[in-house]
Amino acid sequence: MKTSVRIGTRGSKLALWQAHHVADCLTAAGITSEIVIITTKGDVVLDRSLDKIGAKGVFTEELEESLRTGHIDIAVHSAKDVQSTIPADLELLAFMERERVNDVVVSFDANLDLQRPDLVLGTSSTRRKAMLKRFLPHATTAEARGNLQTRLRKLEEGQYHALVLAYAGVHRMEYDGLIRHVLPENQFIPATGQGSVAIECARSLEPALKTELHRTLDHAATHVCLAAERAFLRTMEGGCSIPSFALATLSPDATSLQLHAGLISLDGQQFLEETRTATPAEAEATGIQLAESILARGGQQILNDIRRERE
Repeated sequence: MKTSVRIGTRGSKLALWQAHHVADCLTAAGITSEIVIITTKGDVVLDRSLDKIGAKGVFTEELEESLRTGHIDIAVHSAKDVQSTIPADLELLAFMERERVNDVVVSFDANLDLQRPDLVLGTSSTRRKAMLKRFLPHATTAEARGNLQTRLRKLEEGQYHALVLAYAGVHRMEYDGLIRHVLPENQFIPATGQGSVAIECARSLEPALKTELHRTLDHAATHVCLAAERAFLRTMEGGCSIPSFALATLSPDATSLQLHAGLISLDGQQFLEETRTATPAEAEATGIQLAESILARGGQQILNDIRRERE
């Protein structure tokens, strides 16, 4: 096998945390690695919202091209940033153990009241904006692009009263002390893959190395949950710019999988959700079936309206 695995990553502090976490796991397994920083479109174009720059692959495209050329061996992504359909010459090799999945409200105000009438919340997520309009309709949402440190600087400057973020990133960057509210995951259902780190490689990567990397980095329980969530997302033909949501969980004995997923309109008025239970072996089929049900119940019209609005 190769003497050193080249790990491709974006250059933000959070992305580098993920890459170093992968490197540490490889080191513990006796595998040498090096980190290669690659800039993506999503890192460069910060003056427009994700849905305006075409969110498909916005944080992954350049990393994927580096996999094809052999410049890197694996790419490390936040699983929620990975597009619903992977190019045929690439594959998702592993999903690392999932962190807590919740969205959280972060603020420098220790007494932040979510019911204050003039509340301004910063987020770049289409899903979060729509859910905030539904569950906190008195609040105003404002665009918050950039890495976590950039967003916190904007928060400190007073552009928002608070930010709505994924717990995983806040925790990994050790900003837990700024978390004022943890939003319930059965209401603010997270994005597909939220909380997990995904490992991508070229299908042509040396088979023995792929086997060893999968054995070292993949977390089986997380993988089966994301298989259900990603099958849902893929069938919805959605991505970061579509306000869909999905959360799969395994029973304590790992014999049953529950998938809670759906779609919300941009104004938060239409909220389609459904929960299904299946065996882990039925994870992908369940994701597909649930998506087809949501689309048939009005989801397709919601997606059509969103796309028409953005034309």
